[in-house]
Amino acid sequence: MMRSIRLRLFAILLAATGAVWLLAVLWTYLSTQHEVERVLDARLTEAARMVSSLITDHHIDVAAAVDAARASDLAANFDTTAGDYNRQLSCQIWSLQGDLVSRSESAPTASLSQHDVGFAEQIVNGERWRVYAVINPELGVRVLVGDSIEIRDGLVGDVIKGQLVPALAILPILAGLIWLSVGRGLSPLSAIAEALSSRSAEELHALNDSGAPREVRPLLQSLNALFQRVREARDREKTFIAYAAHELKTPLAGLKTQAQVALRSDSDDVRDRALLQISTSVDRTSRLVRQLIDLAVVDSAEGRLVLEMLDMSAMVEDLVGEMAALRTAREITVNAEIAPDTAIQVASKALLRLALRNILENAFQYAPPGSLVRIAASFGDGIARIDIADQGSGIDEKDQLRVMARFQRGTSANTLGSGLGLSIVEMAISKLGGRLSFLRKDGFCVRVEIPPS
Repeated sequence: MMRSIRLRLFAILLAATGAVWLLAVLWTYLSTQHEVERVLDARLTEAARMVSSLITDHHIDVAAAVDAARASDLAANFDTTAGDYNRQLSCQIWSLQGDLVSRSESAPTASLSQHDVGFAEQIVNGERWRVYAVINPELGVRVLVGDSIEIRDGLVGDVIKGQLVPALAILPILAGLIWLSVGRGLSPLSAIAEALSSRSAEELHALNDSGAPREVRPLLQSLNALFQRVREARDREKTFIAYAAHELKTPLAGLKTQAQVALRSDSDDVRDRALLQISTSVDRTSRLVRQLIDLAVVDSAEGRLVLEMLDMSAMVEDLVGEMAALRTAREITVNAEIAPDTAIQVASKALLRLALRNILENAFQYAPPGSLVRIAASFGDGIARIDIADQGSGIDEKDQLRVMARFQRGTSANTLGSGLGLSIVEMAISKLGGRLSFLRKDGFCVRVEIPPS
């Protein structure tokens, strides 16, 4: 397989040029053959009639009549005095009774043709002849004038050779010009390659496409879009690393401090409080690590989504059971208003599960102790709506857009959160083609809407 664009274009252009030349040569050959035959046939006709006229009017011998015909203007259109064309015409005069009266020097002794009038082709002594016959009724003779078809073909061949030799001589020059022209035409691609090869990994600014050829602009636009996506991904990565390092540093520092307090204290109460703080810090760190893993899962889910049927009732029951420890510690009651075997079709079960788990975790974390969390599912216009409502203060309206960014908390949030939960929810729901919204409905309600996939 040809992998070079330049070589491929060169081969295509050279093949196309060669094909055009071959067609031109074929057309020239056919047209030249037709024209030569027409002219030579006209010469045969004129020569035969001239011989017939001369022997009638002047009673001269056949050789002189043939010489006069050969010297006519029509015969002078071809060079018959040199090379293979010398003495091309042959003439015979036969009586109508079939006796040879006279012939030219170059004519064979056998009859050139047996026909009476007009053109005919005849093989004489193994050679093909084109013969024109005319009858002279006054003298009672038949005049035959002919020429060799082999010589005619040689004349056409010489004309074609005269065209092919210069063409073959020019072909290498043409090939070189095509090669240089293709290289010149591909120079914008070489310029792009050179510009990219000289860039460092940090240079992700767009390539200038203002002066680029029209055919190259889609490539530049695609590259610039890729640079934009890579730049945004790197910015997110830097922000992610910076905030993750900060968020992990705080509980780790608390763990170290409380561990030192527990080791140095002789008081059982102090050690118990320190161990309790260690347990809280471990829980916070564990939740942060899990959310970081969730975030990585959501980021990597693009392009791998497939339609799946999901039993909503079973998923919610599983999630509530998974967070039983947190729910029990805060004495939260859950009321799930989802009919058994309620199934929806989603692009990814895993993404919806991550989203709902983070919403439920926030509800259990921020709802007042001993309160109620309601989970309801409804369907309308083909859209599945999932509401998770708690009796907490919720998110201020001015913070609702802000809290969906990574590592951002609302102004009324406590210090236990990492600021990742709702950003994970928003990303997962967006990749499912759905929408996340906040409502005031018997407290604070987070609504997830999933359209039909």
